[in-house]
Order: sequence, then structure tokens, then C-alpha cells
Amino acid sequence: MELSGPAGPPPFVRLAAHEVRWRLLSALAHGDLRVRELVALLGEPQNLVSYHLRLLRSAGLVTACRSSFDGRDSYYHLDLERCADALAATGAALHPALRLFPAEAAGTPAGTPSVLFLCTGNSARSPVAEALLRHRSGGHAEVTSAGSHPKAHLHPHAVRVLRLRYDIDVADQRPRGLDTLTGRRFDYVISLCDKVREVCPDFGGHPRRLHWSIPDPAADQDGYPAFDRTAAEIDTRVRHLQPVLFPTPHQEVRP
Repeated sequence: MELSGPAGPPPFVRLAAHEVRWRLLSALAHGDLRVRELVALLGEPQNLVSYHLRLLRSAGLVTACRSSFDGRDSYYHLDLERCADALAATGAALHPALRLFPAEAAGTPAGTPSVLFLCTGNSARSPVAEALLRHRSGGHAEVTSAGSHPKAHLHPHAVRVLRLRYDIDVADQRPRGLDTLTGRRFDYVISLCDKVREVCPDFGGHPRRLHWSIPDPAADQDGYPAFDRTAAEIDTRVRHLQPVLFPTPHQEVRP
């Protein structure tokens, strides 16, 4: 009996093997970016960058959403969960012994990184991110959130989703304003709102700036289910942030 010849490489390998697409994946791995920012980072023509982004979107690895700051612009986001699944399937396609298993969420903390999450009202997205990172890191991260135009209270749906889905109580928390953080230093400043990204001040100590383009669930007519979906997306991003904050001894992750 003759053995059949080897199959071609899995789709993820064919996609990621191209230099431009790999550089796009690498750039988007740490945060959401606009086309013009990707063009500047890669030093490639916009039409070439847009072409390869379309291929990555067709494969479901990259998604795009309109900017809430400027509706003529879009942010591109890398689906890290889908990439992880594709990488696992790639290893298994070569040999069953190479099947990848989920890595531990984080290494042993060597310090206490300080993280600031920002959105406009500090009533939903950024306090949800603050609560989830504090919860998932077991208190090993110093986490704060604030808003450029803070609301009077946290949105009740944000309080509810944290309590029901994650058993986290933030009912007594109040939104904070950016002006209350004067003189504070952070290792990471992460904006979750396209509008606040445009007005975020500079912080001392040169923190690493990341952007997560997440629509405001309060503007969604779906009500509570929109907050549930938003919290799930933020939780996924927080889980992928942890190995960056707490790298294992053999790795160093720098966005």
C-alpha cells in the first residue's frame, strides 16, 4: 500500500509565513491600530497594507470596527483566541506530539506592575477592566481606572455583569477623573475608548501605551446583553494581557 503524499501547510502557516502579514500580526498582537498607524510601523505603502489586512480579515484572524472618535476611520483588532486555536491545529497537523496546550495565565510575579485603564465616562468599560485584572491577577497588579469626563455613578449594568458573571462587587465604587491622577506613574496605560485615546495626557515614567477599541455598551440598544458581551471581550483581553505583565522566567514580552 502506498502512503499518500504530505498535505500542504495549514492555512495559518500559509498566511503567517508572508513577511508583511507576520509583521501585521505582530503589530496587532498588543493592541488595536488604524491603517495609517500600521503603514507607519511597517514602512509599507497603504495599498499593500490594506491588501494583506483583507486577507487576514477573510481568514477571521483580524476584525475591524469603526472608530467612535472618527466614523471615517477604523481600528483593526487581532483575535488572539482564534490565533491560539490555529497555532494548536498547526502543531497537531505536523505530529500529534506537537499539539499545543494552553499556557498558564502568568508566571510568578517578580514585581507589581501598575496599570491604568481609561475610557470617557469611567462608568463601564474601564472599571470592568480594572475589576477583572485585579481579580485575575490575584491582586498582584496595581490597577486603576479613570475617565476624561467621568459620570456620577457606575452604570448599573456594569455593576450587575461583574456580580453575576464574575462574582465581583463594585457597587460602592465611583468613577474617577483623569485630573485625580496628576503626578501618578504607571507601567501601562490602556485606553478602551477611541475618544479618550485622542485626549489621553502624557504620564511620567514613559508608560507603555496600548489601545483596545471597544464600543460603549451603554450606546447599544440591546441593554444588559451588550454589557455581558463587552465584559466577555474585556476579560479575554485581560487574560491575554497577564503573560505580558507577568512573563515566565524564560520569556520577556515587550509591546
